Amino acid sequence: MIADLVHQIGGYLHTVFVTNLDFVVLVGLAGQLLFSARFIVQWVASERAGRSVMPVAFWYFSLAGGLVLLAYALYRADPVFILGQAAGTFIYLRNLMLIYRERTAPEG
Repeated sequence: MIADLVHQIGGYLHTVFVTNLDFVVLVGLAGQLLFSARFIVQWVASERAGRSVMPVAFWYFSLAGGLVLLAYALYRADPVFILGQAAGTFIYLRNLMLIYRERTAPEG
């Protein structure tokens, strides 16, 4: 029974990670790597500052990863993934707009 379960899990993982691997999956993985890189950027910036900070690069990685993952979700026609990435992409873009506005505003 356990051996059968292990065999089934192994077959499933082989299908997911080897058999189904194609260019589209590689694009999705690249988007996920970009998206995940934002956490490393935020962590390193916070460690350097000795407090929690949110560097601008966090939002650029969020936007880039989110757009690639949105394209992947659209290709896969996954409504849950599409809605989640579309909403996130709007939030990342809006944060970059607010940062730009703050940086270009006249002082005083």
